[in-house]
Amino acid sequence: MPLSQPAQPLEMSTPDPSPPDGSPPFVSILFDGPSPDLEIEGCAVPELFTDLNLDQIVDSATVGRDQYALKPFFYLPVEKLETIQYRQEILRDLESPDLNAAVSGFSKRMQTMRERLEQSARLYYEFQKLFLFVDAASAYCAALTQLAGELKVIRLSSRGFQSLRDYLNRLISSDSFDRFVCDDRTLKDDIESVRYSLLINGNRITVSRHGSERDYCREVLQTFERFRQGAARDYNFPVSFELEMNHVEAAILDRVARLFPDVFNELRAFVGSHADFIDPTVARFDREVQFYLAWLDLVRRIKDSGLSFCYPTVSRSKEIAARDVFDLSLANRLLAEKRPVVTNDFYLTDTERIFIVSGPNQGGKTTFARTFGQLHYLARLGLTVPGTDASLFLFDRIFTHFEREERIEDLHSKLEDELIRIRGILDQATTNSILVMNESFLSTTMRDALFLGRQVLERIARQDALCVSVTFLDELASLSDKTVSMVSTVDPHDPAVRTFKIVRKSADGLAYAMAIAEKHRLTYKGVRARLCAKAQEEVVQ
Repeated sequence: MPLSQPAQPLEMSTPDPSPPDGSPPFVSILFDGPSPDLEIEGCAVPELFTDLNLDQIVDSATVGRDQYALKPFFYLPVEKLETIQYRQEILRDLESPDLNAAVSGFSKRMQTMRERLEQSARLYYEFQKLFLFVDAASAYCAALTQLAGELKVIRLSSRGFQSLRDYLNRLISSDSFDRFVCDDRTLKDDIESVRYSLLINGNRITVSRHGSERDYCREVLQTFERFRQGAARDYNFPVSFELEMNHVEAAILDRVARLFPDVFNELRAFVGSHADFIDPTVARFDREVQFYLAWLDLVRRIKDSGLSFCYPTVSRSKEIAARDVFDLSLANRLLAEKRPVVTNDFYLTDTERIFIVSGPNQGGKTTFARTFGQLHYLARLGLTVPGTDASLFLFDRIFTHFEREERIEDLHSKLEDELIRIRGILDQATTNSILVMNESFLSTTMRDALFLGRQVLERIARQDALCVSVTFLDELASLSDKTVSMVSTVDPHDPAVRTFKIVRKSADGLAYAMAIAEKHRLTYKGVRARLCAKAQEEVVQ
């Protein structure tokens, strides 16, 4: 059975991107407009990732999906509210078990296709390479037709999946795809019809068409049928299969090709005609949809432990609020250790813009600051965020100012380094920026730290930017009507026990003294350790 027009080179043309009803064409499942491919691929890891532990979150989400190179998608927050809503709609659709299963099945079939193509490229013998190419083409046809059929019966609410459904329908209905499927099916049938026999005599193998010799096996079985007594012993044995052909197998296949020249010529013609059979938009969807599937898998693992995620309301209003939020990177680690996760709330109203977070050491202050930054960053990616409810601000940039280890090669002091970094941040920050500061200027005296902290916060307040500042300087909590005091609390029955709850209340004035004592090892534990060390030195001397 010949292929349909095997000698005519056939390109898999992309269907007309403009739907007949005038609705926007489908281009990307991540963007509601043109996909900024070059910008994504050239995107470096943002500086804030390490400070906010976003690198750990992305690592957890993308584990096992290295082939899709998903991390750049997490490095480029979207700029438009419409795109955030576009992504949230898609996530909601993918929470449907039916759609999730359909897309996951599509991804597995596309993965099979890629594996076949990669194997074909690695192999040496021509016909084996061509056969694997045909297998890849069959997997691709199955992936598209099955996903298109499933999307027709699944209820879709998002613009993204509705546009994808329409695009796939136009693609599989196109003449080029129809010929592609027909050629693939015909070639597979022709290959299945090939039958040959091997006559092995010592180190000589003769290849012939099957049926050209007498079937003595059948005659022997018929002759001895009358002597059969019960079931015969089974002498079948497993045969190991290696993808790589050896030179004997390759020589046999070459002779089979000579016996069936029409079929093998059709095989060559098919590969030549359909060398680029993968539709670029389909390939982009296959990669981009993993962004959502990866996130939903991470969220599912966390939610199974009883924690909540929500779809945040993202707007340009600076009156923000969130309930039952938590540091996602910390939660991922604590749950693995079967330890509880503490959640917190926060809100800003009217002219409030700056959280001043104080309290005892190891009380969850830095975790709260990271949570604030994580929530805003993830929300701007169009993802769900930890918590039961969240209304967040559409920022332009997030800046972080965390303590850094002093490095000799920098040739300047730790305080100088802090001042240089905060000056650079303030010069770049706008009224739409978010600043997350953690224990800034701790390397200097209390008096100087208070002066510098006040100057920086007053600058931020004038810019009307949002800020979280973790500090031991309680005086900064009442700097102006734009500052809000948040305090990490302790167990009222045992002040040494941290609750890790951060609440809105006036600073209690105790945190800095404890911090100084710990810094200079003047706590009971620190003094005792120093005395023990001194006693050991005297004994040695």
